[in-house]
Amino acid sequence: MSQPAEELSDRYFDAAITLLRRVRDEEGAAIKAAATAVANAIAADGRVFAFGAGHSSLAAQDVVYRAGGLALVNLLSVPGANGVDVVPATLGSALERVEGLAEAVLETSPARKGDVLFVISLSGRNTLPVDMARRARTLGLTVVGVTSVAYAEQTSSRHASGTFLRDHCDIVLDSKIAVGDAELTDEAVPAPFGPASTVVTSALMQAVVATAAADLAARGLTPPMIRSGNVDGGHEWNGRVFEENRDRIFFRHSAGR
Repeated sequence: MSQPAEELSDRYFDAAITLLRRVRDEEGAAIKAAATAVANAIAADGRVFAFGAGHSSLAAQDVVYRAGGLALVNLLSVPGANGVDVVPATLGSALERVEGLAEAVLETSPARKGDVLFVISLSGRNTLPVDMARRARTLGLTVVGVTSVAYAEQTSSRHASGTFLRDHCDIVLDSKIAVGDAELTDEAVPAPFGPASTVVTSALMQAVVATAAADLAARGLTPPMIRSGNVDGGHEWNGRVFEENRDRIFFRHSAGR
């Protein structure tokens, strides 16, 4: 017999809240380390990039051109892998297994030594995120991996090296998501359901951004924040921030090297 819808929705919220509490309590040191890396890069005239493939791209996009966020966070885009914007949607999953794609994207991007790159991958087992982290480190970027360590402990890698994303990062943020990314079961539903990875991963990213902004302010530096365009004066504020940082913002200006 199926459970009442209200009970299932309550169970989902409870599961998500439990996960959020876990990352708050267990990942505090890693969040601070990632925020310090971001603040260091910004203070040194560096830039910040975020990459994720498939649904992991949602958490990357959530900190780019975001009201209440840092203006210097840029999306590192891999054509065909940004969410589920290709047809067939399965093409995005196939691209995650293509060797050489990460290197081509990085070497034609504006990312350079001293920048920070967030590589977001729930499983961390596919070729694209592993190659992205490996190549970024050889280029001198600080790599922050946002992943579920459980996958590295309970599944096999799809990378030729047998390694996972977590093995090639300077800092790892563990989302604590269980293998399969489904928090609910019901006898009337044929498979587990209720994924929580987007909720938790986006919260991790926003926690890092907030901490980095506070870090910059504590150093006597003005964090380059974006305001909502839907409040009076927001567009004018953002225009000034974009112009002052035009060489480090690539979602508005040409990404010249």
